[in-house]
Amino acid sequence: MTLNTAQIDAAVAILRAGGLVGLPTETVYGLAADASNEAAIARIYAAKGRPADHPLIVHVAGVEGLAQWAENVPPAALKLAEAFWPGPLTLILQKQPWVSGLLTAGQPTVGLRVPAHPVALAVLKAFGGGLAAPSANQFTHVSPTTSAAVSEELAGRVDLILEGGACEVGLESTILDLSGTTPTILRPGMLSQADIEAVLGVPVLVRAASSVRVPGQHVVHYAPQTPCRLVGEAELASLSGASALITHRDAVVVPAGVAVFALSNNPAHYAHELYRVLRELDHQRFQEIVIERVPDSAEWDAIRDRLNKAAGRT
Repeated sequence: MTLNTAQIDAAVAILRAGGLVGLPTETVYGLAADASNEAAIARIYAAKGRPADHPLIVHVAGVEGLAQWAENVPPAALKLAEAFWPGPLTLILQKQPWVSGLLTAGQPTVGLRVPAHPVALAVLKAFGGGLAAPSANQFTHVSPTTSAAVSEELAGRVDLILEGGACEVGLESTILDLSGTTPTILRPGMLSQADIEAVLGVPVLVRAASSVRVPGQHVVHYAPQTPCRLVGEAELASLSGASALITHRDAVVVPAGVAVFALSNNPAHYAHELYRVLRELDHQRFQEIVIERVPDSAEWDAIRDRLNKAAGRT
């Protein structure tokens, strides 16, 4: 895509002044602020209505950001950064002493990643520092995957929204904890356990709960405002005409009047469309949004996690 250099320059000026910028990444749009400016970090929490015990991820321009923000960087982090950055992988590491506890929610660890989006990378390189950038939505709401969704969520609370098109991945990054003795996934993403294990050559754990707090652990997260629930195929016949159904199958049998939104049986395509469709259905004022459970296979893990959170399930 063609970069708008004037917009990049405007964003950098706002960030250096302690302002907030809606920033496109390959995963979702982020609400970016100078990660070394506590007043700017506080503005993120206020704009999102985000509790202070939820740490923020720092986005950096390249692998050199590891040593700048983290200490005792293990070889595994360098290996994974070389393999997957820029990309949808966040690494949890021991933070440098100077890194603000407001950013890390008082924890001794910090989350770092390099986004794979030309606009985000251009801003980071021009800015010359780290940017805290959680999803650009109100706390627990569906993450935005377009600039219009950022405006809908945060109008009047963000100083500039950069246009970057629809996000390619559509789900938040995989979060991998490397601060302990065993690599552990704390939030699944479209970069899988198998992908990480193939690079590291050692087993990687997946943990639903951890003493290390990371984004996306709230019981209700990524949730539409319309009541949402998960169902199996056997329950489809009992749906009401006031419902909207999201399914991964091309053909389903439902009662008359139920609006069916068939995404894809390809996990990557399903992930790309999920948040857009949830937001669209929220606007249509259905009595409820019903989502057919996705397959139990590993490639659907991140999607299954988001669906459980959207429906208020752990």
